[in-house]
Amino acid sequence: MAIPTFDRFIEPLLRYLAAHPDGATASDAGEAVADAAGVTAEEKQQLIPSGIQPIYKNRIGWAHDRLKRAGLSSSPRRGYWLLTTEGHKFIGKFPKGIPGDELGRLAFLNRKALGAGKGKKAHDDDLEESTSAFKSPEERIEDALKELRESVIHELLELLARVHPASFESMVLEVLHAMGYGTSREDLERVGGSGDGGIDGIISLDKLGLEKVYVQAKRWKSDVGSAVIREFVGGLQLKGADKGVLITTSTFTKDARDAADRARGSIVLVDGRRLAQLMIDHEVGVTHQKRLAIPKVDSDYFEN
Repeated sequence: MAIPTFDRFIEPLLRYLAAHPDGATASDAGEAVADAAGVTAEEKQQLIPSGIQPIYKNRIGWAHDRLKRAGLSSSPRRGYWLLTTEGHKFIGKFPKGIPGDELGRLAFLNRKALGAGKGKKAHDDDLEESTSAFKSPEERIEDALKELRESVIHELLELLARVHPASFESMVLEVLHAMGYGTSREDLERVGGSGDGGIDGIISLDKLGLEKVYVQAKRWKSDVGSAVIREFVGGLQLKGADKGVLITTSTFTKDARDAADRARGSIVLVDGRRLAQLMIDHEVGVTHQKRLAIPKVDSDYFEN
């Protein structure tokens, strides 16, 4: 018997977490779900192509990724899974088994279609899923890479929300340096502390430090409003500066973005999602495990 595909692990994982209301480690949940699904000891030794992880653990991890994105589960801390209130409600509706169409919507991330029944929305989602099977190999590869990237973005945001504020400030400076700001790592200075005027870091753009960018990095949970922007602009004015970058793990309100646009000088706002994307692009806290080498015939070679 082949190792079940990730969608086959969704229901047993839901039921296991529902039976452990205080949550469970990913390791314990994974082993229990694998045993419930009949994964043999020999199959547990099979690795994904990169060789870094057993196939069954990879697939159970993706099953939990689907539950998280559907709002049915969470990771309150690294390597720990906990069903949400919505997750308990969802599994409670199906004591005799989750219908195939509901599992399909979970597997294909159609959160809005959950519970939609057989209406137009559900039909449209089913059509979208069926047509995806007819995409070209290149399109399927692109879709898979986008999905992997989206999963990493979500995981980074969870981790950033839990790091120490001082560590977060240092990480932000690392990202900016990886993007090319500062002629060397020594040109990035973390300041912070009381009386800093809202400034957490300073980047010298030239070797003599004649031109500087001031950075504020905060792990806000709620949306950042215009009052924070005005305070940051005031801090820049005290420094006689006209360039600033304000980075948060949350998002900015429209008023905040308008305030930044009206500010004298150049104020750049980076929200949590954009920060995670930059960390991926510049490999800060992220590694790219394997580069894809996609073969394609060189027609010019044969014509010449």
